[in-house]
Amino acid sequence: MLRSSTSGTGEQMSDAFDFQGLFAKGLPAAAARWGGFPKYNFVGGHNDPDGIPVEGLIASATRVLRRRGQSLATYNLDGGPLGDREMRQFLADKMKKYRGFAPSPDEILVTPGSNPALLLIFDVLIDRGDTVIAEEFTYSGALGRMRARGAKVAGARLDGNGLSADHLEELLEAQKKAGVKAKFIYTIPTIQNPTSTVMPVERRRAILDVSRKYGVPVIEDECYADLLWDQTWPPSMRAMEGSEHVIHVGSFSKYLSPALRLGYVAAPWQLLSQMLAIKYDSGTSALPQMVVADFMREHYDDHVAALKGRLKKKRDALVDALHEQFGAAAEFDVPPGGIYLWLRLPENVDTRKLVAPAQAEGIAFNPGPEWAVDGPSAVRHLRLCYAYPSEDTIREGVAKLAEVCHREFGVPVRSANVTRK
Repeated sequence: MLRSSTSGTGEQMSDAFDFQGLFAKGLPAAAARWGGFPKYNFVGGHNDPDGIPVEGLIASATRVLRRRGQSLATYNLDGGPLGDREMRQFLADKMKKYRGFAPSPDEILVTPGSNPALLLIFDVLIDRGDTVIAEEFTYSGALGRMRARGAKVAGARLDGNGLSADHLEELLEAQKKAGVKAKFIYTIPTIQNPTSTVMPVERRRAILDVSRKYGVPVIEDECYADLLWDQTWPPSMRAMEGSEHVIHVGSFSKYLSPALRLGYVAAPWQLLSQMLAIKYDSGTSALPQMVVADFMREHYDDHVAALKGRLKKKRDALVDALHEQFGAAAEFDVPPGGIYLWLRLPENVDTRKLVAPAQAEGIAFNPGPEWAVDGPSAVRHLRLCYAYPSEDTIREGVAKLAEVCHREFGVPVRSANVTRK
């Protein structure tokens, strides 16, 4: 069917083909046209634009193209479908030095970001109707992808030390009595998303013991772990004794650049070989792997240290602004690292209803229900990502958000002991 439409110049067109009737069933709502970033952008996993090591990446790109440029003539370079050999060797060395375990480069699959890594794992492990366990508040992308594959997601409680081992065991025992066995446990132990908790070693040990007792594998998402500055970096769960059932996922997006689209999985060949069998993208883009591996071999420590310093200042600006603008109406724990803060507002606030009026003022944030297994349990929560905006923009944006929230819900209450600019 042909229908009229409007071109980008505003002219009427009569030859546009109407695909609507051909769409597959069950598709999500269509995406809106891109209109640019809002002025006060507190959403997503964007990085600090001034923290991108542009000159270092230029130098690395020049070096690798001169040294290895001809290898771009083949799919997957000369490293095979797992990814560039130099990238996988860097990752193996990094995990040994910083995360406490030493995978072989052939136990690492490089992916176009951590999302495709999780998607491949889910596609291999989830059958429609399966039960999986995730933290009660968790990464919305993982939650949506698990459910899209037909999984029933059970939420395990979080406390100040991350995933509760006791509640996890209660869930697994109840499932066992009901004749159900979870396919896996998905956890973000280091700078949990969205709560920013860091799971201590003793809790990691307990989680491993419980998961082994019930024979359930663990997906350890460590995408944010490199950006911890207020606490000692605990070992990866995969580094601990009895962790053969742990699948380790990481990313370069949070400590280098999300636009480079690089992530990875460290797992046994039995799992990686099946993931490769369904990976239809002809290999993760080669040039970013080559450039990043070259840069990171020499500059990981100094780059990450500098970025953490910048992010810490932005976190402090956000914390100060929340105290100044919201006072006691804003409840939160100060993140020990990472790029986001999990905020709880008073009971009368529904953050879903705050989205549209905030957008009208140029403010974007993530409403809490998107990050919860049980959406209504997080209706008072919202997630603020602070890596992308400048410190001044953070302060201005929080002040604007307080104005909108007060207008919509009477929160924060205007009082003499709370100063607002």
